Amino acid sequence: MNRKETVNELQLLVYELDVESAMTKEVVTVSPDLAMDKLPKILKSNRITGVPVTEDGRLVGIISLEDYVRWAADDGKPSCVGDVMTRKVHTIYSDEPLVSAVSRLERFACGRLPVLDRTTDTLAGIVTKGDVIESMLGNLEIDYREEGLRTYRTSRFFEDIVSDSTELSFAYEIRGESISEGGEVASSLKKTLRRLGMHPDVVRRAAITVYEAEMNVIIYAKAGRVRVSIDQHHISMVVEDEGPGIPDLEQAMAPGFSTAPESVRELGFGAGMGLPNIKQCAESFEIESVVGEGTTLRVSFHMEEACA
Repeated sequence: MNRKETVNELQLLVYELDVESAMTKEVVTVSPDLAMDKLPKILKSNRITGVPVTEDGRLVGIISLEDYVRWAADDGKPSCVGDVMTRKVHTIYSDEPLVSAVSRLERFACGRLPVLDRTTDTLAGIVTKGDVIESMLGNLEIDYREEGLRTYRTSRFFEDIVSDSTELSFAYEIRGESISEGGEVASSLKKTLRRLGMHPDVVRRAAITVYEAEMNVIIYAKAGRVRVSIDQHHISMVVEDEGPGIPDLEQAMAPGFSTAPESVRELGFGAGMGLPNIKQCAESFEIESVVGEGTTLRVSFHMEEACA
């Protein structure tokens, strides 16, 4: 078995889906003016252990069963939810990749993340670990069905072209320090590869690779670019950045090693798994870096093995 086949399908899906595809949209909320002694009934009747607190559609806090227990143990004097709730809430936007939700749920050890609409900044839903698992399993089943109904052979596209050599090329620009734009290049490439009729496994591996590389550029560099070349047998990618460079490549390749600033880590990024994930997904992997100049990453994927 090719070692790339050991990459877990669920792990791949978490990069492909966005938060909106997994979140619960019909969210139970409470007002900050709600009396604390009324909270248990709401939690029990809805079978939940925590609930967002909103005011005019905007998130102002979150209150959990644990908060109620602490309040009750501390004499339980008459109080409103607004007096007890947690005001500093970890949130996520609905258009962010699902992998960001997984990262934040793990990093902050929380059971739920309120989901905000990026345009209005109002509450759009809530996502839990259970939502993530359910969404991935559902999409995994759909993928298997689609794979059984279609034949993914990109080579046929090239066979219809009369030439001695044919190659498709795509280029994407990455703007540094633009966390909110993270994943846009990966999403664009994924759509392109899908429209070319490529096998889902190839699409996912390529999307993960570009997503991780894209986030590294955004976090560490001023700017960068991705160049993708596709021929009948391979997909090749070159990611270049104008950044500080990596002084110790061996250390940078160690899972969990990260020099990301705390402000980035608080958002759930910069966990030190980017380069290891890329190496795991790609068939070939090369990285060069010059301190003070930047880093160049070269990877490739064989299409025949996935499409056979």
